[in-house]
Amino acid sequence: MNDASLQGPAGTRALVAAVSDNIARVMSGQAGSIRNILAAFLAGGHVLLEDNPGTGKTTLAKALARTIGADYRRVQFTPDLLPSDILGVSVFNPRDQSFEFHPGPVFTQILLADEINRASPRTQSALLEAMAERQVSVEGKTHALDDLFFVIATQNPVEFRGTYPLPEAQMDRFAVRLALGYVSAEQEVDILDAQAFAHPLERIGPRVSVEDVRRLKEAVKAVRLAAELKRYAVDIVRATRERPSVQLGAGPRAALALARLAQALALIDDSGFVTPDHIREMAVPVLAHRLVLDPQAKFSGTTARQVVEEVLAAVRAPA
Repeated sequence: MNDASLQGPAGTRALVAAVSDNIARVMSGQAGSIRNILAAFLAGGHVLLEDNPGTGKTTLAKALARTIGADYRRVQFTPDLLPSDILGVSVFNPRDQSFEFHPGPVFTQILLADEINRASPRTQSALLEAMAERQVSVEGKTHALDDLFFVIATQNPVEFRGTYPLPEAQMDRFAVRLALGYVSAEQEVDILDAQAFAHPLERIGPRVSVEDVRRLKEAVKAVRLAAELKRYAVDIVRATRERPSVQLGAGPRAALALARLAQALALIDDSGFVTPDHIREMAVPVLAHRLVLDPQAKFSGTTARQVVEEVLAAVRAPA
């Protein structure tokens, strides 16, 4: 799209619709997941997709990258994966008598970290600085990543043999945790029809430019977030720390993520301001994965999602 199409609300609506509609051509029946992924991307956060195999996690990441014409890399995390396999390594060049840095797959715009919990904690933590600071340090030198750097990490929630659960510090680096889930029987038939002769990914291309996306990310920051809604977001986050079933509640980083994701959601909804509904909609994806429940509560069947839903019911929203 040209610059003229970006001027004013109509341009923003057109860009958001172009991205969402293009991804939906590949991801049948996943409108809600596309909405949340796009909100996280525009808000500058990272996503943890936790779902069963075959639900379309890799396809979603590829569709987003193709839609915006972004660089895309995929890393299959395995127990023998080393930090240098992700970040890169310095190799001695005998001709110049110097070390040359060979960047790893983290030097991209959209990175799919597939089955992240299969790698060792040392390798998992190699992503930590990259996700938080958008830079990596190798042998004492700092290398900047692209300003659009976006991680979609996946993990299988039902298979734990040979895995290393992500520690709380790394879980907190993900703005949201999402699950795609299974689609309806009718939508599953549509998937079979769509892939009868070729994968739908082969039929989509860029609908917006990387520069368009940068403009959208700036537009998110301009969405109005009233003082009472900032306090509402903070009250929700603080309430998670006071629940008797919670051993470790959400911290200030969660409040920042909740506020920014709500702004991104408002932009997607073509609204110039955040409403309490935007905050409530993002509360579970933003907060649930950051909570550490009391062992007794977990034993009794309490889930982090239930805790966040109880908090939403207890904390009064601004009128």
